[in-house]
Amino acid sequence: MALFAGFLSAVVLQVPIIKCAKHFRLYALPNARSFHEVPTPSMGGLAFVIPIIAYLGVVDAVDASAGLALGMWSALTLVAAVGLWDDLLELSAKVRFSCHWIAVVWVLWYLDPAWHWAVVGLVALAVVWHINLFNFMDGIDGIAAVQCLLFCLSVQVLAGGVAGWQGDLLWLTVGGMVGFLVYNWPPARVFMGDVGSGFLGLLLGLLTVEIWHSETLPLIACLTLLAGFWFDATYTLCVRMITGQAFTEAHRSHLYQLVAERKGHLWTTVAYSVFATAWLLPLAWLVVRFPAVSLLWLLISVLPLAVLAVLLRAGLTTTGLNPSFAKDHSDF
Repeated sequence: MALFAGFLSAVVLQVPIIKCAKHFRLYALPNARSFHEVPTPSMGGLAFVIPIIAYLGVVDAVDASAGLALGMWSALTLVAAVGLWDDLLELSAKVRFSCHWIAVVWVLWYLDPAWHWAVVGLVALAVVWHINLFNFMDGIDGIAAVQCLLFCLSVQVLAGGVAGWQGDLLWLTVGGMVGFLVYNWPPARVFMGDVGSGFLGLLLGLLTVEIWHSETLPLIACLTLLAGFWFDATYTLCVRMITGQAFTEAHRSHLYQLVAERKGHLWTTVAYSVFATAWLLPLAWLVVRFPAVSLLWLLISVLPLAVLAVLLRAGLTTTGLNPSFAKDHSDF
């Protein structure tokens, strides 16, 4: 029922969202980071944001023992509101990041108030980074929704079916992603916008922490399932920082972007789906089955990405390099 509700609500809500975006000319315009060539309606992420937030609100109202649901509802609502604001009117990075930190620390307190401040700080840093890297990785049609869809399905498979409201939340999210992909599959008719990408980054980050905290799955298993996104974003950022580029500026040097330039949106999104299903999921299963060498499986999971990133020169652009670095590393 949760799966069907998520799908139906996303499909139905998307119609007025697209009409509203066209009426008020709320388009994602082509820029230095994007691959689309014509203005495309944005804010499509509201089609899955609204049902998920509504569901968490209902869970908190009817289940007094689900205290975490209230924390997630508050945090996700704040991040979604900040993302929507950024879609409508440009928001300063300082305000955006401050809200991300407030949202993450708030929900971590609900999860386990006894955690040491150092643990809270490290986990919060990781989740805040995941919020923002999801925005970086939402650059071609369908890829962000596919990552979320496959993560939620894989968690259900590896855990043998998650019970309770957490399990319903996973199925609701799966349905929402399938419904959203009806409109976002290449060639996309609507983009999720910051309201959707930031929301999914936080949602998957919090689900990972909750799955780890409840011992549903090992943390490394979840990191393996998400390896395609966090490795690409982290590797690219590090390369841009090391080479003296203005790493906060929009660019098209992520690994997935370089592949999309050569093969197109559809090929890249389908290839990522195959990689996540045929490579990352089996390795995550090995993490669960043989936890003593879980770090080895995690390393193996990112090895093809690392090789491809070096071959395609991810993070490097023909412009934007520090002149002294470019001169000393002309054969990089």
